Amino acid sequence: LPLHFQPFCLSAFLSFRLSLFPPFSACMPTLAESYSAKANELLARAWTVTTPIIAKLAPVLGASVARGEIIHTFGSGHSEIIAREIVGRAGGLVCISSINDPTAGFIENLVGYGTQLVERYDRQYELRAGEVVIVISNSGKNSSPLEVAHYAKGKGCVVVGLCSVAMSTTARTVHPAGRNLHAVADHVLDNGGVPGDAIMAVNATISSGPTSTFIGCSLLKWLMLATMEWLNERGNPLPVLRSQNVPGAIEHNRAVGEKYKLRLSKQLA
Repeated sequence: LPLHFQPFCLSAFLSFRLSLFPPFSACMPTLAESYSAKANELLARAWTVTTPIIAKLAPVLGASVARGEIIHTFGSGHSEIIAREIVGRAGGLVCISSINDPTAGFIENLVGYGTQLVERYDRQYELRAGEVVIVISNSGKNSSPLEVAHYAKGKGCVVVGLCSVAMSTTARTVHPAGRNLHAVADHVLDNGGVPGDAIMAVNATISSGPTSTFIGCSLLKWLMLATMEWLNERGNPLPVLRSQNVPGAIEHNRAVGEKYKLRLSKQLA
């Protein structure tokens, strides 16, 4: 070949070869891609595992809402994010109230603290027999959520525990009762997470990519939708909030929340 063609031919050959045999690193998914795939596999598995449990719970929550009652939530530490996700939520039931920990879980393993939290909440907003209390603890072992669950059961409430069953069944609790959340709750929603929560190995010593919040929030969304469907199919009114960024929503929210306002820990606008 003439000299002026040779660089072009070499470049074309290398490009063709790379298209057939890309570098090994180019074949490897990124950590984010791998996390997305694995987390969504766990989400699909959680859907399969919890669907029959949600089908049993929807009539329990639906009947409670139909009676004008409140659904209560509690989560300690990072689980508080999940507990609050369905409270005062656009598109969510107005009759949901959260038991809040002002320490954000800092002393969640101080025995007796969770009992004091829920006793104070009960004095202010009431836990009534037959109402549902959703207790969220990924590990299922920490003292505060366990004490909230024990107290709620003592009041005649129905306790739903949301946890990683794989962790709750293996992690040792510091609570003197000696039983983890999966063993205390009346019903259990398993988020399917791994012990330690993080599913991605960043290197030989560091793991990241927790899934408990992503899947936990999804579980509660599924449960709320199933509850609304149960209510709607039986002709019950749906006390559902609208986004206050939509015209007329604040007035609507105040109207649907009027009968509940003295029992909600998060007040409406």
